[in-house]
Amino acid sequence: MIKQDIKSLEERSIYIIREAKTNFKNVAALWSMGKDSTTMLALARKAFHGKVPFPVIHIDNGIDFPETYEFRESLTKKWKLDLIVAKSEIKPEMSGFACCGANKTVALKKVLKDYGFDALIVSIRRDEHGIRAKERVFSPRNKNFKWNYKNQVAELWDDYSSNDDSDGHIRVHPLLDWNEVDIWEYVRRNKVPTNPLYFSRNGYRYRSLGCLHCTTPIKSNAEKIEEIIKELETTDKEERAGRDQDKEKAYVMEKLRSLGYM
Repeated sequence: MIKQDIKSLEERSIYIIREAKTNFKNVAALWSMGKDSTTMLALARKAFHGKVPFPVIHIDNGIDFPETYEFRESLTKKWKLDLIVAKSEIKPEMSGFACCGANKTVALKKVLKDYGFDALIVSIRRDEHGIRAKERVFSPRNKNFKWNYKNQVAELWDDYSSNDDSDGHIRVHPLLDWNEVDIWEYVRRNKVPTNPLYFSRNGYRYRSLGCLHCTTPIKSNAEKIEEIIKELETTDKEERAGRDQDKEKAYVMEKLRSLGYM
């Protein structure tokens, strides 16, 4: 995994976040308490003088790890976040796993309708999954939440103005060009608070965080960020290998994302 120029990545991401705040009337961000979305909030704080200037949304199915809820409460207080918790119903759906996927999209739809958000900042990265590699930095969703991944507007010279869809909302992806090592290097340099589940306990740690039902740990002795980075520089395993594999299949993920999944 190639380590990129962190300063350049930071500057571009801050520019994207500021563009979103400037060009949309009612912006919010999704926060899962994972390393990526917390890094995105850290970038927002740097962009706006130590404050996240928009609400952050946690789509909560009620079965996240206890450590995740503790992290949410402590960082919300420390960073004075405007937190919105949207409850997601757990029931069977197309991915075959009741805790995630389309069910979380239903909860997200309700939040956007209730609060009137027209732009949503999301911390996905292209290197996480083949389907996410198709995304754009500013990505429109129509009024039915659908994403037309087969017909996307080109983004040239950082001009995103042509991607507006007044009938729906815009997904903004400031971390799209980052990779997993970049995230950890940024966390290390900037002392970004981190969910403790990422660090090894009794020879296991979590590399990608979901909920209790769909996430399993990997074997690892990495107890510090430097050790995680070193581990990632030699691994041949995919980042989301510890997530439920039915949902991770390309055709399932593509269908879920076309319907509005994160």
